[in-house]
Amino acid sequence: MPKTAQLPDLVTRWLDDFVQSARDSFGGDLLSITLFGSAAEGKLRPSSDVNLILVLKRFDQGAADAMSEPLRAAHAAIMLEAMFILESEIVLAAEAFAVKFADIETRHEVLFGRDHFTGLEIPVDALKFRVRQVLANLVLRLRESYVLNSTQEEQLSRIIAGVAGPLRAAAVTLLKLQGRSAPNPKEALQLVARDHPGTAWEPVLIAITKARDGVPLASGDARSVYFSILALANLMLDDAEKLSA
Repeated sequence: MPKTAQLPDLVTRWLDDFVQSARDSFGGDLLSITLFGSAAEGKLRPSSDVNLILVLKRFDQGAADAMSEPLRAAHAAIMLEAMFILESEIVLAAEAFAVKFADIETRHEVLFGRDHFTGLEIPVDALKFRVRQVLANLVLRLRESYVLNSTQEEQLSRIIAGVAGPLRAAAVTLLKLQGRSAPNPKEALQLVARDHPGTAWEPVLIAITKARDGVPLASGDARSVYFSILALANLMLDDAEKLSA
């Protein structure tokens, strides 16, 4: 069964409309439209974006102008985010954004056209470099965000929800570099966390899932969960550094 069959009806309707608008606007220049991320797993959460990649022969100004209103409307309705990429740019983008494209290769669903991403070859050196960069950036952003929002538990919960995606994608990449795998990004993060005994990670991982589902964390929990996530991100960065040594 297609994963889109597991999405809310509202999301499916907006996706159908957007795909049709893109086909009408770009015509023969549109090669494929691919859904990726949690929506492609049929596991969309209230905090999740709906992510698409449109592969094009060329990026025509008139077609782009025609897609402006459909994209704005879909973004407002279902938090749709669209990447417009030329077919000739896929290999370069996969190397430059190796963690993102490793995640796309792992979980995606083609909505129109041919599959550009199954079996996508991403250079190992690019994966090693990019996962370090992603995790280092995540650690720095988490520290700043904590200082800015430490007294606002509701805001900390939103940050926790938002950090789940990049943290899980980094976990998928770490496992790939170690010659391991997991059924999905959520379980990948569980496996990586278990590599580091000494902290009770399970309650932290459950809290991340709750935050993504829009469930408020218990009073007083957000700060301790946040710091545990920061500690896990640091440990994952250490893992990435060792792989690159």
